[in-house]
Amino acid sequence: MFKPATLFLGLRYSRARYGNRFTRFINRIALVGILIGVAALIIVSSVMNGFEHQLKQRILGVVPQLTVTSAAQNTLADWQPLATQLAAKVPSVGIVPQVSSAGVVQSQGTLRPVMIQGLFPEAAAAEVQWAPLTENLLYGDIGALQAGSYHVVLGQALAQQLNVWPGDSLRIIAAGGGVFTPLGLMPAQRQFTVVGIVAMQSEADNHLLVMHGTDAARLLRLPADHVSELRFYFADPFAALTAEAQVQQLLGDEYRTVTWRERYGELFDAVSMEKRMVGLLLSLIIAVAVFNVVSALMMVIQDKEADIAILQTMGLRPRQLYEMFLVQGVTCGVIGSLGGLVLGVLGARYLNELMGLLQINLSFAGQNGLPVLMQPGQIALVVGLALLLTLLATLYPAWRASRVLPAQMLRYE
Repeated sequence: MFKPATLFLGLRYSRARYGNRFTRFINRIALVGILIGVAALIIVSSVMNGFEHQLKQRILGVVPQLTVTSAAQNTLADWQPLATQLAAKVPSVGIVPQVSSAGVVQSQGTLRPVMIQGLFPEAAAAEVQWAPLTENLLYGDIGALQAGSYHVVLGQALAQQLNVWPGDSLRIIAAGGGVFTPLGLMPAQRQFTVVGIVAMQSEADNHLLVMHGTDAARLLRLPADHVSELRFYFADPFAALTAEAQVQQLLGDEYRTVTWRERYGELFDAVSMEKRMVGLLLSLIIAVAVFNVVSALMMVIQDKEADIAILQTMGLRPRQLYEMFLVQGVTCGVIGSLGGLVLGVLGARYLNELMGLLQINLSFAGQNGLPVLMQPGQIALVVGLALLLTLLATLYPAWRASRVLPAQMLRYE
């Protein structure tokens, strides 16, 4: 089969078994370095993606992603037309009413701060609100949250701090709904019964307290048909940050918007920064391997100067020499990148099984082990970066090879 001379010679040089042993050793080290760097970057990035996705689901699935309330009264009276208007103009999974307030829960002399969430299971699109709670229910029955029942569902960490179980009673004191009496301000408070415990396995479990929206409205002494806010749900909770500006522009200053970033922004910023730093550090493995490619090619050129001169006397032009060594360097990058791609995808796919064989304790990650989320676009970017760096590293050695003068190299031959 016909092959261009530059391609044939470049491939032959890249897999040659003779010549300077140290040069071949450096070349193999460069290939292995690229392979390990690409594989490590794919595996670690997939795990970091998995942790970030879990944080989104476990925290942003149960806390308000974006809320809209009246700027003047902190309650919404005629909220149904507003919800219809926003649903038509702002892309979202669902918009549901909610009654919420900061508060304190008391049980057996123990006090804990909570965020009271009053949900309405009969509202349109309410299934997106109840799905995370139902999926992560640990004990009890969420269906027991009925209007007038004065039942609550707690996060696991909060239930452990209060030492309560389904069937136990506790007192909830709400920050809103207080009334002034001759004895001073009397906060809104009432006895509730625990009917369920959910385990989101995140920081949200420390403050999660859910009840029926009607019970929450009575606790806060809201007028009939009033709610605290409208709550948005998005397929990607990060979309709430973009939607906030759109909602504020539609509604103006009469309404106030709040996103999850007000409370959890620093946490997700830290996760994002950690992802970038880990990616940068692992990219250095690829960078070191690329420098080895430069060293290997320069040593090959120095070792093969006489051969290069002979090829020139046989009619090989400088541009062809340039292409020949370009092929040799890129071949190393292609083999290392593709090998790293296969190793990285397989390693990420079977990471938990591999950890189990090595008897590494993964109890901190839960029953399912380390979360792994492979993103094809990210994997393609890693492989493309490795190939690009290898190509750039090959340019200078290939140019040096094309500048070899045959008369000077063969003067004493």
